[in-house]
Amino acid sequence: MGLVIGFLHCGSATQQAYSQQVLPSDDASPANGLLLKDYRPQSKLVTEITEKDHAKFTVVDVHTHFYLRVRGNAEMLDDFVQVMDKNKIAVCVSLDGQLGGRFESHTKFLWEEYKDRFAVFINVNWIGDGNPDDPATWDCHRPGFATRTADQIAEAAKQGASGLKVFKRFGLGYRNPDGSLIKIDDARWDPIWQACGKAGIPVIIHTADPAAFFDPIDKKNERYEELTRHPDWSFHGDDFPSRKELLDARNRVIARHPRTNFIGAHIANNSEDLGVVGGWLDRYPNLYIEPASRISELGRQPRAARQFLIRYADRLLFGTDGPWPEQRLRIYWRFFETSDESFDYSEKVPPPQGFWKIYGIDLPDDVLKKMYHENAAKLIPGVAERVQKFQSR
Repeated sequence: MGLVIGFLHCGSATQQAYSQQVLPSDDASPANGLLLKDYRPQSKLVTEITEKDHAKFTVVDVHTHFYLRVRGNAEMLDDFVQVMDKNKIAVCVSLDGQLGGRFESHTKFLWEEYKDRFAVFINVNWIGDGNPDDPATWDCHRPGFATRTADQIAEAAKQGASGLKVFKRFGLGYRNPDGSLIKIDDARWDPIWQACGKAGIPVIIHTADPAAFFDPIDKKNERYEELTRHPDWSFHGDDFPSRKELLDARNRVIARHPRTNFIGAHIANNSEDLGVVGGWLDRYPNLYIEPASRISELGRQPRAARQFLIRYADRLLFGTDGPWPEQRLRIYWRFFETSDESFDYSEKVPPPQGFWKIYGIDLPDDVLKKMYHENAAKLIPGVAERVQKFQSR
C-alpha cells in the first residue's frame, strides 16, 4: 500500500501547489498507484534518427550563464571550451556581469585564457549595498541612481561589455519602498535604456515567463507536473501582474527607445503565440529574438515555427540558456537542421518543460547562418571579431 501525501495550494508563488502523491512499489501499476510523477512512457514510434554531433555552421550562443553555472571553476570552463570547439560554437555570450564588481571579476575569469571565445553582458545592480529584505534601502530608490548606472554602463562598454541583461525579477520581484512591484516601464529607468543605445550595446530582457506559469496549478495546466516540482515558479494570483501587463510594459519601453536595440529572450517569452510575436517584430524594428530554452515550445508547432523563423530570419539570434551538457546542444542542432520527428527536447528525465516530443524544422542554410552567427555579429559589439578569429583558425 502506498503512502499518500497531500499539500494545500493557496495561490501564492511561495506556497506549495496542491498535489496528491502515492509512493508506489517498484512494480507500480494502475492497481497499486502509479502516478504522474513516476510515469515514464516509452514511445513505440519508429522514426528516422539523424545524428548531429556539431552545428552545420559557426555558432554564437547569445544566451549563457557562466557565472551562475560555472562559479569560477577553471576546469569546468576548460572542459566547456572543448565542447564549444567540437560543436563549432565560436562565441558564448555570458549574461552574468553584474555592475559593482562582478563584471570585472567575471571578465577576468573568462578572458584570462579565452577572451576570443566569450563576450560579457552587464547587469544592473538594483539593490546595491541595501538590505535585500528592505526595498527602502535599495540603491535604485536613492536619488541619481539611473544617472549613476548610465555612467557605469558607458564605462563598462569602454572596458569591453557587449550588452545589458535584465532578469525577470524586474517586474516580478523587485519592489518599491511601499511594497509594490517595480514596473518595467517606469520612466525613472529611461536613462539606463538610453545609455545602452548611446553606447551601441543591446539590451536582452527576460520579461514574464511561460504562459502556464500564470495559470492556476490544476488539472488543466499543461505544465502541472513541472509546477508541482517548482511551485515557486508560479505567478498565478493577485500578488503578481498579469502576463499581458508585463509584456505590454516591456513593449512600451522598446517603443519609447527606438535608438536602443532589444533582444526578447526566449522568443520574447511568448513562444506559445508566434503570431503575436510576429506582430511585435513588425511593429518594433529594434526588437530581436532568440530561442533559449524554448525549442520545447517551437518543436511542438514545427510548421508554424519554421515559417515564422524563416520570415523573421533577419531578427533571429541563437541562444541555449547554457552552458548545458553536450547532449542538449546536439538536440538543438537536430531540431534546427533536420526534419526528424517525435524526439526528446531535453536530456533530462523527466523532461523539464512538459510531457511532449518535438519535431525538427530543417531550416534553410541561409536562415541557419543568420541565426547561428551573422545577425549576432552585426548586433553585438565584439562578436564579429571573435567569429572571424574562430573561422580563420
